[in-house]
Amino acid sequence: MERELALEFVRVTEAAALAAAPWMGKGDKEAADQAAVDAMRATFETVNIKGTVVIGEGEKDEAPMLYIGEEIGGDESPELDIAVDPVEGTTLVAKGLPNSLAVVAAAKKGNLLNAPDMYMKKIAVGPEAKGAIDIEATPTENLKAIAKAKGQEVSDLTVILLDRPRHEEIIKEVREAGARIKMISDGDVAGGIATALPHTGVDMLIGIGGAPEGVLAAAALKCLGGEMQAQLHPRNETEAQRTLDMSNIESIEKILTTDDLVKGDNVMFSVTGITNGELLRGVQYNGQKSETHSIVMRSKTGTIRTVKAEHKIKQKPSYFKDEVIKF
Repeated sequence: MERELALEFVRVTEAAALAAAPWMGKGDKEAADQAAVDAMRATFETVNIKGTVVIGEGEKDEAPMLYIGEEIGGDESPELDIAVDPVEGTTLVAKGLPNSLAVVAAAKKGNLLNAPDMYMKKIAVGPEAKGAIDIEATPTENLKAIAKAKGQEVSDLTVILLDRPRHEEIIKEVREAGARIKMISDGDVAGGIATALPHTGVDMLIGIGGAPEGVLAAAALKCLGGEMQAQLHPRNETEAQRTLDMSNIESIEKILTTDDLVKGDNVMFSVTGITNGELLRGVQYNGQKSETHSIVMRSKTGTIRTVKAEHKIKQKPSYFKDEVIKF
C-alpha cells in the first residue's frame, strides 16, 4: 500500500467526523450516522483505490451505501479490503458523550476478516503485554500475566470493558483480583486502541462486543504493536452458519489471533475524533472554521501520525448539508 494513501484515508475519516459532529447531543443517532455515511462514501470516490467494503453498514438489503461487498474508490488499483465505521458510538454522539470516532481500516484484498454484525468475545493488550494473554484463561490469570510482563502489580492495572449485564462476573472477578476498572457505555474500538497508548492508562480490554468492531480494533493494534485474541459468539445456529459462510473460517470455536483478524504486514488505520475523549479531541468550531484531530497508522513501518487540520466549512463539497454550514 502506498504511503500516500494514509493521508487520503485521513481525509475520509475527517469528512465523516465533520458531518456527524453537528448532531452532537441532539438525540438523533440515525441522522448523525447517515450524515457521516454520506460524507465518507462521497470522499472515498476521490481516493485512488479499488476497494471492497468487508466491514460496513450492513448487507446490501440493509444499507444503501457502504454495505458489505460494495466497491468504492476512484481507480482500478490497488485492490484493498476496507473496514469502516463512520460513527463508532452513534449513541455517544446523540447524547453528547465522549469518545465517538470515525474509523477506517484498509489492507490488501483478502486480508481483513469478513465479520458479520454479531457478537465477539475479545481480549486485547498493548505492546508491553503482547504474548502474555490467553482468551481461554480466567481474567485473574490474564491480569497476573500482564502484570508480570509489564513489571507491575495487578493493583496497578486498569481494565476497560463495556458496561453490560453480561459482564457482571468479569467485573466481580477483576475487582476481587485487585485491578481497577473503567466501564464504557459504547465504543469498544476506542477501548481496544486505548490498551496500546500509554497516555490512556488502560492495560487490558476484555469482554463481549461487536465482531466488526473487533476487526477494526485489531487493525489498529497491529499498527501499534499490540495484540488481540477473539472468538466469535453467535446467538443461534442461523447466525453461526451465516458467519461461517461469510468469514471462511473452519470453526466458530476457533480462537482468532490478531493475524487471523487482520492478515499481512501492510495495514492502514485512520481515526478522527467526533466528540472529545481520552483518545482524541472531537471536532472543534471557531466561527466558519472547524478543527479535526486524527491519528493515522501504518503497520509496515510502525509510523503513527497525529494530524490536526483546519477546515473552512463553506468551501467543503455539497455533501456537507446546511446543518454543518451553520457553524
